[in-house]
Amino acid sequence: MQDWLAERAQATPHKLALLIGAQRWDYDALNQMVNATCARLQDAGVQPGDFVAVLLPNGLPTVCLVHALARLGAILVPLNTRLTPNELRWQIEHVSARWLITNEEFGQEAGEWLMVNCKLLIANDSWLAAPPLTINHLPFTIYNYQSVVFTSGTSGQPKGVLLTFANHFWSATASAYRLGVQPNDLWLGVLPLYHVGGLAVLFRSALYGTAVSLHPRFDVAAINHDLDTNPITLISLVPTMLHRLLASRTHWPSHLRLILLGGAAAAPELVERANALPRAVNGNPLSVIGNPFTDYRSPITDYPPLVAPTYGLTEAASQVATMLPADAARKPGSVGWPLMFTSVKIVDEAGVERPSHKIGEIVVTGPTVMAGYYEKEIRDWRLETNQSPISTIHTGDLGYLDADGDLFLVQRRSDLIVSGGENVYPAEVEAVLRQHPQVTEACVVGIPDAEWGQRVVAMVQIHEDATISAEDLITFCRERLAGYKIPRHIQLVDELPLTASGKIGRKQVAESLSKL
Repeated sequence: MQDWLAERAQATPHKLALLIGAQRWDYDALNQMVNATCARLQDAGVQPGDFVAVLLPNGLPTVCLVHALARLGAILVPLNTRLTPNELRWQIEHVSARWLITNEEFGQEAGEWLMVNCKLLIANDSWLAAPPLTINHLPFTIYNYQSVVFTSGTSGQPKGVLLTFANHFWSATASAYRLGVQPNDLWLGVLPLYHVGGLAVLFRSALYGTAVSLHPRFDVAAINHDLDTNPITLISLVPTMLHRLLASRTHWPSHLRLILLGGAAAAPELVERANALPRAVNGNPLSVIGNPFTDYRSPITDYPPLVAPTYGLTEAASQVATMLPADAARKPGSVGWPLMFTSVKIVDEAGVERPSHKIGEIVVTGPTVMAGYYEKEIRDWRLETNQSPISTIHTGDLGYLDADGDLFLVQRRSDLIVSGGENVYPAEVEAVLRQHPQVTEACVVGIPDAEWGQRVVAMVQIHEDATISAEDLITFCRERLAGYKIPRHIQLVDELPLTASGKIGRKQVAESLSKL
C-alpha cells in the first residue's frame, strides 16, 4: 500500500489539509511538497531503516519531514528544541542516528556537539520545491517502525519509545470511535511535533481526511485569534494551557465541539469553568470542504459541555482512556473508559489486580502499546508481520477504577511523596491550594529530608494583585488536610516553570525548592 498521506491525496486531493497562520494547503499540494522533501532526502543518501533525528520547531518543513520519512521507510527521531546540547547529543548517540536535520539557527551550533557518525542536513524552503528526481517509494506496511519518541525524562534518563504505524493506526481508529469525526473537522494543533500528541494529530488527520491548524508554540493571542476567526472544531490542550485560555476569554466559539484535555490530571473545577464559559456565534469564510462557513445558531449559553478529559502516554501512542464531555460533567475527575481495543487494570506492587476504588499502578494492554524501548541492539527497522499486535505496559502511573469501570488518574508513581511512612498524593494537596481564591496554580513535590525521608513543599502561582502570604496558605491547608500532607514550605511565584509541552515542570520546581 501507499503511505497514508499519498492515499489521502489520491482520495481527496482538493480538501484542506494544513493551515499555518494565513497560509493553507490542500492534500494534493501537501503531497507534492512531501515528494519534494523525499527527493532531497533521497539525493542526500537517506536510506530505508536509517534513524533520522529532526530538530525543528512546529512548521511546514517539520510536517513534510514527518510524512517524507514515512514514505522513504526511515525512522523519525524527533528532538525537543528546548534541550541543551549535551541532552541532544545523548539522544542522538543513544539511537545511533545517521542523520540530523535541523534549520540554520540550530545548525550553526550543531557542529560543536554532533556525533562523528551523524551527518548534518540543513532544511530550508528550497526543500519544498518540485522534486529533481524520481522518488523510490518503499512498500508501506503498518508494522514498520515510525519513530523513536523520547519520554520527558521527569524521573531519570529519558527513554526512547519505539512506535510503529500500527500503534498510530489503532490509536486513530479508537479515538475516532470515541470522539467521532466530522467532514468539516479542523483540529488546532499546538502540542510540539516532537511529542506523541502532536504526531498523533498529523496522522489522524491524514487518515480521517480532515485538517490541522498548526501553531509553532502556545501563544495565547495567536490561539485566541485562530479560535475566533477560523472554524476550529477540536483542540488538544494540557491543563495549564486551558487555564491560560480561560483567563483570556469571555466565550467559546460555537463551532468548537471538543477540547481534549490531557497531559496531567485535570482539576474538576478547571473542567467545570471551561464548560461554563458561554458560546458565541462566529461566522467566517473558511471551510474545510470549500463552502463558506456560517453558524446561524443563536448566541445562547445552553450548549453541551466541551471538555473531554483524557489519559494517555507516549508508550501507548497517545490516548488510553477518554471521557466524553457530557459524562465528564456528570462524573468530575474521571478520564473515563479505556478506548476501543485497549484494556486497563489496576494492580498492587506484587502485580495482583486491585478491586474498585483502590489505588494502584495503571497497566495498559492493547495494539497501541509501543513495540518497546529502544536499545542499541535493536537495528531492524521492520517488525515481523506475524508479531502479535497486543502488548502490555506497566505505566508507573497511579489511579483507580470505580464500580462503573471508569478510570481516575491520581498521580505518577515517580511523583508520589512518602513522608514519615505516609503516602502523600501531590494532586490532592494541589487541589486544596487551588481552592484559595488568590491562587491560580500550584505544584507540590517531595524533597529529601533526613528525618521524614521526604518533606512536602510547594510552589504556588498567585494572582497579580494577591495579598496572601505563604503562612496564610499553610493555615488554609491545615484546615483542610491531614497534618502529614501540609506543605512545610511554600514559595510564592508569579509563574510556574513549564515543560516544552506546556505541563508544569515538576523537576524544575523540585530542584528550585531543594536549594532553599
